[in-house]
Amino acid sequence: MLDNMQIFFLIAGLLLFVSVMATRLSARMGFPLLLVFLGVGMLAGEEGVGGIRFNSVSGAFMIGQLALAVILLDGGLRTRMSTIRLSWKPSAVLASWGVLATVLLVGVFATLVLNVDWRLGLLMAAIVGSTDAAAVFSLLRNSGVRLNERVQSTLEVESGANDPMAIFLVSAFIAMLMEPEEAGVLSFITMLLQQLGLGLVAGILGGKILARLMHRLHLAEGLYALLILSGGILMFAATNLIGGSGFLAVYITGIFIGNQRSHATEHVLRVMDGLAWLAQASMFVVLGLLVMPSQLLEHAWQALLIALFLMLVARPLAVYSSILWFHYRKRELAYISWVGLRGAVPITLAMMPLMMGVSESNLLFNVAFAVVILSLLVQGASIPWMAHRLKVSLPPMPEAKEEREIWLDEEVSLEFSAYEVQSGADVEGAHPDAVAADIDPVAVRCFALVREGKPVPLAAETRLQPQDVAWYFAGEKHVDELALRFYQNEASTRTSQHFFGEFVLPPQARAGDLAAVYGLALEADEAGLSLRDLMHARLENTPVEGDRVWVGEFELIVKDTDDHGEISQIGLKVPTKKPAAA
Repeated sequence: MLDNMQIFFLIAGLLLFVSVMATRLSARMGFPLLLVFLGVGMLAGEEGVGGIRFNSVSGAFMIGQLALAVILLDGGLRTRMSTIRLSWKPSAVLASWGVLATVLLVGVFATLVLNVDWRLGLLMAAIVGSTDAAAVFSLLRNSGVRLNERVQSTLEVESGANDPMAIFLVSAFIAMLMEPEEAGVLSFITMLLQQLGLGLVAGILGGKILARLMHRLHLAEGLYALLILSGGILMFAATNLIGGSGFLAVYITGIFIGNQRSHATEHVLRVMDGLAWLAQASMFVVLGLLVMPSQLLEHAWQALLIALFLMLVARPLAVYSSILWFHYRKRELAYISWVGLRGAVPITLAMMPLMMGVSESNLLFNVAFAVVILSLLVQGASIPWMAHRLKVSLPPMPEAKEEREIWLDEEVSLEFSAYEVQSGADVEGAHPDAVAADIDPVAVRCFALVREGKPVPLAAETRLQPQDVAWYFAGEKHVDELALRFYQNEASTRTSQHFFGEFVLPPQARAGDLAAVYGLALEADEAGLSLRDLMHARLENTPVEGDRVWVGEFELIVKDTDDHGEISQIGLKVPTKKPAAA
């Protein structure tokens, strides 16, 4: 008995170790990390080189549910309220009507392709109809591309909020198959409202309670993350037990906690990052162990057709019909349509018919699994390429190499950040203190310099060299400016100017003055507007970095926004050729 237990621990540790080590290869090849975890599980499974027999659907379902709760909690912790305010309306429509429209379209197609009862076809569509939070959070945040904030926030909020609709539809279609005489429209609508309402209320209450506890309690640093993790799982399970959506509740709980900064926030985020990775790795390895590759190949052509229809027809039509009215640009709509990532949620939902004994449930599971693999392989791997192709990406943002936060009491903190000198950067050859003095001689101070892994005393003759790492104490408003000074060189300047234009204009400048200087034509009521108000008037959406308007041949581009979403910097560009409308 003890030997069997140790063998189990050995195998589990080995699988996770191999999965983590394989991420290095994945990063170099641009391969989605989630597929690496899935591949490790399949190779270790019954039909792989490992030969491990694992056929516990209920065990895999439990692990998947727990892992998804942890991933959604971590995603909520990292979602800013400004992101919610920017995209909650379109995301809500995508998470409701978008999922329903996708299911209806794919349901008809799947019924024909699989040659099954229409209710089974709709169940198949409901299983793969929603985007996956684990896939979206992981692939978007680790893709190496910086997206337009409107696009990024829409995708993330949608994926965090659409699980209730997917679970509702799967449950409804299972009921139609198993107990058709008791399946009524009124009961379905009641169940959906109950799922959404209880999930929302429980998430808000749980988030506020846990945020207050974290603010008031004085615990050892490592215990704050355990408090939030246990509290999040508690809200997830309790909400499910009373008939609400545990996934929605745990996501909202994370949002409320993450937006209440306190002395414990930094510790929680660091530990939760590791726990979220553990959850993803464990979940996808277990799902890989469960599947039989030979059975996937039996239904490969049906899965390929359904995946292609989902990616190229159903998802785009659902997106366009959901959020075209929110004045997204065509390129943004196209990218949101493309990044309809499927992941662990469809596979987990596909286990529900298996556990409930639905006829043809093995077919649904294998097709759903194959659709997920194709989605991760095709859509997941092409996230950076499509972002550049559709021009929804932004130039890389200079960032601190490392950041540390020291809390002096419950609400006052000091930030320390490290910056690596890039070759040709503005600060090369300057004294570290001179850099601080240029920005703010009082609020910014250099307190350490590391060269070739060793500390360098700050003397009068000290000068910054490429690859030096300088540590500064700086206020939050100066962190980005420091990063820009350390990373700005000729190449990055060219990239920035190519995107934002050669000049930076103050948003309060009068549009009429700019028109007079360059001979531009404005509408009669636009001359007295500030450039900020002009851009607000012409842009039909909340401005985000990268938004642009044309004034004659000139382009005005939002270069930066403040914490309240107001335009703080505007770039001016004179392109050689006006592009087609986007």
